[in-house]
Amino acid sequence: MLADIKMAVFKGKKIRRILHKNEWWFSIIDVIEVLTETNRSRKYWADLKKKLIKEGYYEVSEKIGQLRMVALDGKMRNTDCADTETMFRIIQSIPSPKAESFKRWLAKVGYERVQEIENPELLTKRTRMLYKLKGYSDDWIEKRLRGIVIREELTEEWQKRGAEENRDYGILTAEISKAAFGVTPSEYKKLKKLERENLRDHMDDFELIFSMLGERATTEIHRNEDSQGVKKLKSDAKAGGKIAGGARKALEKRLKRSIVSDHNYLMEKESKTKRKIKE
Repeated sequence: MLADIKMAVFKGKKIRRILHKNEWWFSIIDVIEVLTETNRSRKYWADLKKKLIKEGYYEVSEKIGQLRMVALDGKMRNTDCADTETMFRIIQSIPSPKAESFKRWLAKVGYERVQEIENPELLTKRTRMLYKLKGYSDDWIEKRLRGIVIREELTEEWQKRGAEENRDYGILTAEISKAAFGVTPSEYKKLKKLERENLRDHMDDFELIFSMLGERATTEIHRNEDSQGVKKLKSDAKAGGKIAGGARKALEKRLKRSIVSDHNYLMEKESKTKRKIKE
């Protein structure tokens, strides 16, 4: 069950959701808190539920399920949840300026993504096609997709072992990168003259490979040592990065050149365009 519980984020606010009957079901009180900004979302929902039943919307009540989710105290507790369709009906009964934008958000995270969850190949095919349209080679795409899987496995371990996405993931990632490449991701982006672009979309084969090695090694250390808490995860991240860093330095010594490069895909694409114009 825990593996099926995820956090969705709407404008910085977390909403608990769970994969149930092959659909996303959302915590109703979380949705109410986001839309109304009340600190008494349970009371608001109790009153709203009575109102809906009184108005004859019995099917809304019938389609609500109590599912176990992690509460504020960290314990698993039964929580009123609804699927995407039922949530739309509930939202219509909540006066909020955020309602329309929330409906659009809900449609996206509730419907589109669940198809990819049921069939992960859809997401892989979509991602591969996007990279091909941008002009990346098939070999590079395979490495990039593998790196995405390895990264997801790592962040799942972080989530289970006490790290928080908005607060800790960046710190842990920086530890791996610093040990593997000698620079943090932000420093790496400056080196490659990138701004908002994704750093890994501008790495070459070796950079991707050593990124994967550092993250995969970190994941295995977490599992092997059953690491818990940010302090231990940080130590593991540094150790995993060092493994990749050692391999990188050995290759650099043999090749007599640095693997860490200021080259990026934007520069390569621009260079190819200029060559075509000259031709």
